[in-house]
Formats: sequence, C-alpha cells, structure tokens
Amino acid sequence: MKDLAFKDHFSKGSEGYATYRPSYPLELIDKLAELCAAQNRVLDCGCGTGQLSVLLAERFDEVIATDASSAQIAKAKKKDNVIYRTALAEQSGLADESVGLITVAQAAHWLDLEKFYKEVTRIARPNGVLALITYGVLHVEGAVDALVQQFYYQTIAPYWPAERQHVENSYQSLPFPFAEIKVPTVNMQEFWNLDELIGYFNTWSAVKEANKVLGFNPVDQLRVVLLPEWGHPETKKKITWPLSIRAGKIKNQ
Repeated sequence: MKDLAFKDHFSKGSEGYATYRPSYPLELIDKLAELCAAQNRVLDCGCGTGQLSVLLAERFDEVIATDASSAQIAKAKKKDNVIYRTALAEQSGLADESVGLITVAQAAHWLDLEKFYKEVTRIARPNGVLALITYGVLHVEGAVDALVQQFYYQTIAPYWPAERQHVENSYQSLPFPFAEIKVPTVNMQEFWNLDELIGYFNTWSAVKEANKVLGFNPVDQLRVVLLPEWGHPETKKKITWPLSIRAGKIKNQ
C-alpha cells in the first residue's frame, strides 16, 4: 500500500526503529487501563512498529493500531488481538463512538491536532479517554551521560524538526481541549550495550537529517568518543527516559 500524505521521518529505516526503540513499561499500561471504565477496545494512533500496541493488548480485548506509514506497519510486532491498519490518525476509519481509549505515543507532535481532536471526539465513547504519551531526552548511567547530552543539545540540535520542542517540554505546549486527568510521571528504562545505544541514536530523525546535510553520520563519530568512557562495548548500562502522559476525558456521558 502506498504511504499516505504525512510528515514521514520514519518509514526509511523502519527495521531499525522496530529493533532499537525502547519498550514502554507495564506500569504505563496499568495506568492507561485504570483511566478507562471498560477494557474492551482501544485505538493506538501513530503506532509505528507496535511497541505500545502489543502491550496494550495485555490489558484490552482489542487494539486497533494505525500508522500512516505502510513500511512501519509491515514491521509491526504481531499479536492476536492487535489489528494493524495503514491510516492517518486524523482519519481513523472507525465508527462513531466505537473506542473507549485513544493513545498516541511519541507521535502527537507530528499530527494536525485540530483535525485529530475532531476525529477523537467523533470516535470516542461516552467517558472515553485520550492519552498523549511522550518520552524525553535519555540519560545514561555514569560518565557517558555528559557526552550523550553534549551530542543531543549541541551536535545534533540544529537538525531536529521544529516539532521536537514539544517532546522536550513533555507536550505541555500542545493545545489540549479536554478535561485533563492527572497521571504521575513514570520512567522508561533499558539496559543496553554500546551498539544497542548507537542503534537507537540512528533511529532519530535528526540523525537522518544530519547525515543528509553533512554527508556523513555523526553517530559514527559519537561511538568513537563514547568507547573510552564505556569500557567493553558489550557492557550493559542503564538508560533512562522520563515518560509523560497527557490524558483527558474526551466527552462526558
């Protein structure tokens, strides 16, 4: 299927995206389930390769997972009660009042929010909930972290799309016309070796843009700089991302 018209930063390299993006904690899934009166049907918009979708399927009877990129959908993780579709978040193709929870993980900043919120209002059941989920800048344990922060805030900073600012401020700058529900911040964690971390950096849209502009991949240079501080490259280090949920009741019964 041909990709739909959207800001596409991830179709190329979708296999790396599926392999190297961090996993969401089950604590997040439990918090999302607690927001809903019934755990029957959820829509996961901008699902990418299904990192969140398959976890939602542990708590919800049916997960409809959509992404505008057919390349991402093709690499998505399979699960019996997850139905993948290539669709814009702003045009879900679902029936009126058909889902109790709508999630958007690490993708809301790419959407046409005015159109998306109209679609959300149409397809949400009474007392339905919308959750915009984002994780911020990572931290690596030990002395390596200072080099990682320098890479993010200096080396690669000019190459991020403007929308990245919304991730950095936990989506607080996005318009959100719904009655907000306070959800505590949780952390995502992984234990990665050096090449797993490098693989993650290579999924960044800013890295792809820098590679295009500069003619070389700055992550290759970063690996050389990190190696003396890392020690043996197979050593696993704790990686942490602050995870934020902006949730709201879409419409009251």
